[in-house]
Amino acid sequence: MTRLLGQLEEERRKLNELGKKSLDQGIPLFENEAVQAQSRKVDEWIVQWLQRKSGREHQLR
Repeated sequence: MTRLLGQLEEERRKLNELGKKSLDQGIPLFENEAVQAQSRKVDEWIVQWLQRKSGREHQLR
């Protein structure tokens, strides 16, 4: 689980960097395909983390 959280944080860091660069260049985030793609990637990691977290909570009960 910690590896998954580490990867999620890395992907979030990448998203933040892309977002900052986009805004610095005056490009709205919703128009920047790289930002949108990275955002979808972060969403996928969050879903994986939540699914694993949910599975572990069921195992503890």
